[in-house]
Amino acid sequence: MNIIQQLRQTIQGPQLTWCIARAVKLSTKSFKKEIDLFHSIRYNFGKSFSSSGTFYSTSSSACQHVAIVGSGPAGYYTAQKLLKSHPDLVVDIYEKLPVPFGLVRFGVAPDHPEVKNVINTFTNTANSDRCNFFGNVELGKDLSLKDLRDAYTAVVLCYGAAEDRVLGIPGEDLPNVLSARSFVGWYNGLPQDAQLPVNLDCESAVVLGHGNVALDVARILLTPISILEKTDISEHALEALRRSSVKRVHIVGRRGPLQVAFTIKELREMTQLPDTRTVIQQTDVDGIDKYIQDLPRPRKRLTDLIYKSSVSPGEKEVKTWKEASREWRLVFLRSPLQILQDTNGQVKGIELAVNRLEGDSLKNQRAVATDEREVIHCGLILRSIGYRGLPLDDDLPFNNSRGVIENKNSRIKNEKGLYCAGWIGHGPVGVIVDTMTDGFETGKIILADIQSGVLESNDEHKRQGLLKSLQAKAITFSDWKKIDRAETEAGAKVGKPREKISDIQQMIQIAKS
Repeated sequence: MNIIQQLRQTIQGPQLTWCIARAVKLSTKSFKKEIDLFHSIRYNFGKSFSSSGTFYSTSSSACQHVAIVGSGPAGYYTAQKLLKSHPDLVVDIYEKLPVPFGLVRFGVAPDHPEVKNVINTFTNTANSDRCNFFGNVELGKDLSLKDLRDAYTAVVLCYGAAEDRVLGIPGEDLPNVLSARSFVGWYNGLPQDAQLPVNLDCESAVVLGHGNVALDVARILLTPISILEKTDISEHALEALRRSSVKRVHIVGRRGPLQVAFTIKELREMTQLPDTRTVIQQTDVDGIDKYIQDLPRPRKRLTDLIYKSSVSPGEKEVKTWKEASREWRLVFLRSPLQILQDTNGQVKGIELAVNRLEGDSLKNQRAVATDEREVIHCGLILRSIGYRGLPLDDDLPFNNSRGVIENKNSRIKNEKGLYCAGWIGHGPVGVIVDTMTDGFETGKIILADIQSGVLESNDEHKRQGLLKSLQAKAITFSDWKKIDRAETEAGAKVGKPREKISDIQQMIQIAKS
């Protein structure tokens, strides 16, 4: 079949005349070039604006279209795999916020700009002629899961884990008892957290949890302003931190030094914070040195740094810590029992149970509370004990205890054509490279299902109708570039890489201008 016959079968109406004329004009010298030209014409035209000026695609009904819900790392890595491995496939990415990139934009600490370099990769994917971004479109509000399933070959849910896990203890609802997730959103300009009531008029803070996020929020509380003001931290947070009285942060975990969940990179940054002392009690690390040699390499290096930071820090650290005006303490074997308040209803401290470990496996040892109690006096408590996902649709098979969609190898249980990737599929664990692997694997599974015939071509008329209904509301990737430009220009005026806009209406106004 030659290129003209293929065009006649896949493109109809006035578009056919244009494409055939273009194909004849360019001509080809080999079958391979002919096929390449066909795909180029077909999809470059399909991505173009129609004569009526709408932004939705006019590509053929024979093409496979995949909808991805969520524009964070899981969404973009899944899209990248699909687009690179299938020359005909088109991906539409839906995002409830007007801006893309999810936790890379709103979760990565502002003093970790190197981690945000993955945005360059995501932007390359987004700039593909076969990738569309539709921001400001919320699943369950602006469209339903059924709408997507009716209009697409496959739907991939990548919307993450946005709900906090709670302690369930007395006093948890007091002012200045906050989730670390919300605190991260506050200093990163997440619209829903921009007005978080954070009071830093206290000398001591407690962070509950021994993961990377716990160390992130502790580090932001203690990092000198001269460093933070050169990052993309939100200005409202920067102003509050300039006035902060916090001098001491306790990072509290229920198990021991052999079970911490943070990485060596995060710990090393804490031990090297300017004007900040590291405090790890020697009694907490007694005996762990005998296990170090038998640990896997990453855990071995981490445990060795914990041990040496307590028992035998280097000369540079000893000098810095001796002169430091601030400090952070790594506290082990403690579980929160209740949050204490003063006569004005403000936080004054937290009561903790002293634990012991039970079990033979070091990794899986269980913390058991003893009768011993301890109180840490503080005026701010940040809860960093994990996140959980939400179903967003009543028909989804959902594991409420884990906060994830029921799935096997990304295929959602008993739902043909419905997939999930990232935290909503396996829980809030791992770093960006883990999410990359998960997204790529999800893409491979979808491609295999297309190749085997499990998935059928979607109804393009329904997809076009859906996109047309969202035209006035949706923010495209070109629209996002206007927001991006406004943020970087505002940041440049104050010596920052960007000043994030945290007001959704302002984002939309700039995008639609």
